[in-house]
Amino acid sequence: MKILPAIDLKDGKCVRLFKGDFSTVHQVSEDPVKTAKVFEEAGAKIIHMVDLDGALDGKRKNGEQVAKVAASTAAKIELGGGIRSMDDIRAADKLGVWRFIIGSAAVSDPDFVAEAVKEYGERIAVGIDARNGRVSTHGWIRDSGIDAVEFAGQMEALGVKTIIFTDIDTDGTLTGPPVEKLKELRAAVSCEIIASGGVANIGDIKTLKAIGADGAIIGKAYYAGTIDLREAVKEAGDQC
Repeated sequence: MKILPAIDLKDGKCVRLFKGDFSTVHQVSEDPVKTAKVFEEAGAKIIHMVDLDGALDGKRKNGEQVAKVAASTAAKIELGGGIRSMDDIRAADKLGVWRFIIGSAAVSDPDFVAEAVKEYGERIAVGIDARNGRVSTHGWIRDSGIDAVEFAGQMEALGVKTIIFTDIDTDGTLTGPPVEKLKELRAAVSCEIIASGGVANIGDIKTLKAIGADGAIIGKAYYAGTIDLREAVKEAGDQC
């Protein structure tokens, strides 16, 4: 199982939110590049980055920081937030991004997902951000009314090989991942599932591994010091 430590960017700063609420934003690191290097030294092979400005209003302000992180580490970079067109993907590609996470646009424009998969294949992931079992969009502030598990199946049918599932109700809470929801998702799709939200300790990594998650995103647990990233990587196993 892969461990993906997270760097969320807003206004050029490395920040965290509580349950996706932008009013709770707070800075957790001075330098995204230094943070990425620490992640790499701990054994992480993929770094999960989110442009929160892009996610909220589609206006990306953090390209410079993403490019610096990509250039400074051998770890692969996946990026989400404001990727809503092929031009957005091409722009991210030029920044050195390895995998592109389509979120809100996957709901409003599934043809875009199909086109992106055709051109970029496994470098395309779909981010499903769910609250109360339904997909939320536009920085987690709009309820689409679409069932998250059913939507995952639709994305897999388009050729998507990786689903990044974020449970908004547990994100940033350190209360443990949404195990039952992830089990339901695992039973519904055969593509790679990356779990995000609620991870607090090594026990959570063991649990996610046991239920068949292919990866786990670690955010607040690292910044709050409740999990040792090197230990998490060791527990998860092969990162290739």
